[in-house]
Amino acid sequence: MTQKQNTTDALTNIEKRSITGLASIFALRMLGLFMIFPVFSVAANQYHGATPFLIGIAIGAYGLTQAIFQVPFGMLSDRIGRKKVITLGLLLFALGSVVAAMASSIELVILGRLLQGSGAISAATMALTADLTRDEHRTKAMATIGISIGLSFSLALAFGALLEGVLGLAGIFWLTAILALLGIAILHLFIPTPEGLTTHRDMAPIPTQLRTVLSNSHIMRLVLSILMLHLILTMSFYGLPIALEQAGIASTAQASVYLPILLLAFISMIPLIVVAEKKRKMKPVFLTMISLLLVTQLIWSQVNTSFAILFGLWLFFTAFNLLEATLPSMMSKLSPLENKGTALGVYATAQFIGVFIGGSLGGLLYKYYDLHGLFLCGVILSAVWLLVVLPMQPPRHLTTKIIQLTPPIDPQQITAQLNAINGVIETMIVSSEKVAYVKYIPEQVDSDALNGFST
Repeated sequence: MTQKQNTTDALTNIEKRSITGLASIFALRMLGLFMIFPVFSVAANQYHGATPFLIGIAIGAYGLTQAIFQVPFGMLSDRIGRKKVITLGLLLFALGSVVAAMASSIELVILGRLLQGSGAISAATMALTADLTRDEHRTKAMATIGISIGLSFSLALAFGALLEGVLGLAGIFWLTAILALLGIAILHLFIPTPEGLTTHRDMAPIPTQLRTVLSNSHIMRLVLSILMLHLILTMSFYGLPIALEQAGIASTAQASVYLPILLLAFISMIPLIVVAEKKRKMKPVFLTMISLLLVTQLIWSQVNTSFAILFGLWLFFTAFNLLEATLPSMMSKLSPLENKGTALGVYATAQFIGVFIGGSLGGLLYKYYDLHGLFLCGVILSAVWLLVVLPMQPPRHLTTKIIQLTPPIDPQQITAQLNAINGVIETMIVSSEKVAYVKYIPEQVDSDALNGFST
């Protein structure tokens, strides 16, 4: 029996439409979530009952409900369909935005942010992406979505500061509701509906594997890393709008600050990614970027001049963007194939928990210790993070290939044949999906044998 693969390298028109549309939905949602980041801690004092702690809760509240509902929404999409779950999630996101837009008290803003996060569509959207793209193009599709998220984050910081001066916070929330409805329109008018539902083992969490994942110290160091990264991000963006205003840069002028610094940071991180990936220096670059976050927090805790804040922002965004881009890759390399979907689910949940803790902690620290204490806490957290990940094993530079199988499928025979190929280090056969997941060392693999094996 020969295991056949689709040899068409180019994306089909349906795949291009699907990837573009789903990336747009992700981008619109992230744009709506992050536009308040550069302005909220300053502008939210307009709400009745606003205190530093409650303002911090409002900033991070969406992370709490996102963490709670992400996996259930993904599992629900396996039962009733991806589009129904994504539509429900976007409607909840729009409803939360409307509640926040109409709010006169900080408590209602918090309710709105909780509703925004409850529309947790990430897992369902990723599953729909996998449904609509061939296995050999899945990595390309996920990379495109990742880029769209990064771009939307950058644009949100610039547009949020600009729009707050024109529309106010209520206007930003109304715009966010419109973006959510636009996402629903894209979903139903632009994106095809898959013929059937498949649970993708390399993406979906398996509850019975949770203990195995949580007991893997290498995976848990990366889980801690994404939690700490987003905790420090959210906590910093409680303090940064206030610090910039105190340094003489009004919130309405901050749009002209964020965009050029983000562009400079993006240019700065490209050679670092090359060193990490191509030169096989992932761990040294990873540790250096954590150290860079520590340095930025130290600068902000000690110096409150506009130059110090802007220089720190450049270092911060360089480190943040590189860590955000490389952590999923490291997770994929370190996770056993059998546990990859569960590991990614734990990873994503930790990311949103970090957002909630970061917002809450930022408000609490500012209330009692002002900006100095807030950023000094960032120094301590970065130092602890660095110490925890120091013993982490350097990730091996591996690639995962998904091979379509033709029935009848003999898992043991196929696994033995694939594992016998030079350079292959791990194989997982999923008969229900008619695929083999193969992890291999690119420099050592026998490509001819891998691409055309027979039994």
